[in-house]
Amino acid sequence: MDKTDQRYHHFVQILREELVPAMGCTEPIAIAYGAAKAREVLGCLPDQILVEASGNIIKNVKSVVVPNTGGLKGIEASAAAGAVAGDAGKILEVISQVTEAQKAEIKAYLDHHEIRVAPAPGDVVFDIIVTLTAGADTVRLRIADYHTNIVLIEKNGETLLESGNVVSDSASGLTDRSCMSVEAIVDFVNTCSIEDVREIVQRQIDYNYAIAQEGMKNPWGANIGKVLREHYGDDIKIRARAMAAAGSDARMSGCEMPVIIVSGSGNQGITASVPVAA
Repeated sequence: MDKTDQRYHHFVQILREELVPAMGCTEPIAIAYGAAKAREVLGCLPDQILVEASGNIIKNVKSVVVPNTGGLKGIEASAAAGAVAGDAGKILEVISQVTEAQKAEIKAYLDHHEIRVAPAPGDVVFDIIVTLTAGADTVRLRIADYHTNIVLIEKNGETLLESGNVVSDSASGLTDRSCMSVEAIVDFVNTCSIEDVREIVQRQIDYNYAIAQEGMKNPWGANIGKVLREHYGDDIKIRARAMAAAGSDARMSGCEMPVIIVSGSGNQGITASVPVAA
């Protein structure tokens, strides 16, 4: 594929859009991001929070440890972390800079404020609606279709941002994926200049292999990686699986190291990169 082909530049941009860092399981981080952005608009700590989420989000967040919270789990902890200590400007690394004092504040907020969780209306597969209330002021923010896609912000009934219709399989605002085919991707891979993608891919290797190594060194989750290695040896076929499993165990158990995601998923990002790196 020649660089004069517009698809070449689309493919490089798609890699930039897909291979982005996130801390922790991406669904709770998306909730934290929404809560942090809503608090930014509200201008103060809310008295109460309502999180309406699609069934797929509720399933994925329910039992996951939220990083930088001292081991707290679930949707309520995600929303509290974002509202109390989140930096919306960091997007999917929204709670990467939480201090020890803020961890205590998050726990205290959970203990003394109402955070309700309810199913989101409609049938959008990826749908998060965060409503923050402080006194007479209310901010309602919606993220739909993918983890950073804020489609609505309302304050006291006034629409501050609205990005049009939400369709569950859309990717509004991203590079058009319709140019992609298996043949075109293989052509791009075989002919692209490494320098055009080196920084993007190297960051994925560095981040994801680092958390895999952390998962092998320390007791995270079910320790699947270490179990595979101890019982089946260090053959490359085992090591490729073990390292990926170790990285996933660490991130799903609250490890505070970032992961480069693929298609919005940290586990997919690990699976697509760590076995190859190993």
